[in-house]
Amino acid sequence: MNTSENKNLVLALVLMLAVWFAFTVLFPPAKKVLDVTEGTTSTKTVESVAAETTAPSTVNPSFEVLTPASTPPVAFDLPVTSNDLPSREIVIETEKYQAVFTTSGARLISYKLKEYRETAEIDAPPVQMYAPGALQYATLRTSGVEGYSFAGDALFETSAEATVDISDEGHYLLQFRRITSSGVELIKSYDLSGNQYTIATSLVLRNASQSALRGAVSFALVQRWNDELKPDSYTFAGPASMVNDKIDEVDVDDLEEKAVIYGSNLEWTSFQTKYFLSLVVPGAETAERIEVVRKGDIIENIIETPYFTLPPGASRQLDYFVFIGPKDMSQLKAAGHQLEKVLHFGFFDILAKPLFFVLTFFYGFIHNYGFSIILLTVLIKLIFWPLTHKSYSSMKSMQKLQPEMKSLREKYSKDKERLNKELMGLYKVHKVNPLGGCLPMLVQIPVFFALYKVLLDSIALRHAPFALWLTDLSAKDPYYITPLLMGASMFVQQKMTPTTADPMQAKIFMMMPIVFTFLFLNFPSGLVIYWLVNNLLTIAQQYYIHRQAT
Repeated sequence: MNTSENKNLVLALVLMLAVWFAFTVLFPPAKKVLDVTEGTTSTKTVESVAAETTAPSTVNPSFEVLTPASTPPVAFDLPVTSNDLPSREIVIETEKYQAVFTTSGARLISYKLKEYRETAEIDAPPVQMYAPGALQYATLRTSGVEGYSFAGDALFETSAEATVDISDEGHYLLQFRRITSSGVELIKSYDLSGNQYTIATSLVLRNASQSALRGAVSFALVQRWNDELKPDSYTFAGPASMVNDKIDEVDVDDLEEKAVIYGSNLEWTSFQTKYFLSLVVPGAETAERIEVVRKGDIIENIIETPYFTLPPGASRQLDYFVFIGPKDMSQLKAAGHQLEKVLHFGFFDILAKPLFFVLTFFYGFIHNYGFSIILLTVLIKLIFWPLTHKSYSSMKSMQKLQPEMKSLREKYSKDKERLNKELMGLYKVHKVNPLGGCLPMLVQIPVFFALYKVLLDSIALRHAPFALWLTDLSAKDPYYITPLLMGASMFVQQKMTPTTADPMQAKIFMMMPIVFTFLFLNFPSGLVIYWLVNNLLTIAQQYYIHRQAT
């Protein structure tokens, strides 16, 4: 076998190996935990302290409080906090979600997404991002130390009704109040929206005592962890933070060894699963140190303020912008704070995002992602048409050279160097490319992986039906019909592809449909549809080239 044919054989083998091993090479597990503090000048840790006994207060309970920037000040009238009162729950109902807060710590204990289901079944329950349970698993926890000492389960009071309905365009300001034993009035506010998954959160501290107070406050995302949150080794689930415009993803297993600490250069911190996330953007001067830590089955993203002093009568407002919901591009953009950067597709992001935008553009007209994938496949085929046309034409021309190539091999069988020189001259005269056989497929491999990431990670494809038995384009074909059709189409394509007379190459190429069929059995059905339609278009193109040649 001459040098050019050896290269063709190697390319075929590399192609199959690339597909087989690419998920391990290109999508490795999340990187190791950082063990350094970035831009941090303090090594303090804000810990929850034991719940204190509320001291009597002489402060007038009716006062005007500072509220989130988008909300005008409102009057807040409550009696002085009493620890003897039982905790109560407030249920917030919108078209998009149901949120349940408790007066114990003024925390979020339950959060249900009404527009998303756990499975593709019609009667499947809605996605429960936070499930009711022990208070230790409740999120949006606040606590303070030293002069502002209060525990994460400290009892607050609220004038809110037990159930609050928010209209699609409406807002509701849910406020909780507490007076600590040191004389600090705490007002914790949640500005909830009826049509967005955002919660503008603030904590106002007012020194109602007769002396200056100094301390620090923490605000924490709390997430209960179980291995089901990470369905496979190629899907990230865990804490992720944006630092200096770069996203740092942390492997949950690595948190068992040490915590991750960031400085004030952090832009946001989050806990993410495949399709959903909880995220906090710290306000100005609220984050000196951010610690991501694992405590048993709990993951915490703790945002710690610097120590600050409040003179008597002074107040300070700490702001936190919270997003709890789907990784949906439109919702993330609407939330602001450049949250759309959450959506990234790894190594092939530069290709995946244009594919995603085109796919959603088509969906906006035909409202079916299966047909949108077909249209996207046709578009990609048109883009690559000149390259593949030239390549297949070159292969067809090379097939016609087989008699001359055979004659040269016989003539120079004992002089390999002269044989290769004569063959290259033959290729040059007839303007054929001996490596053209694998080129069209090799060029499509990056597009293949980019589309794989889009179909695997995009929530738009989650539970998206196509037709008949294909009810979820992000999941495998339950009956393996489309992978088998894809394999058959690939076999036909290989039979139509012009090849050299070398039997070893022919065997290698004919193995590819078998290898690809097994690989595609568990791929998202949307990806299989892409490859199947691409094969059918290639068969049509090869037939057209064959007709031209004859």
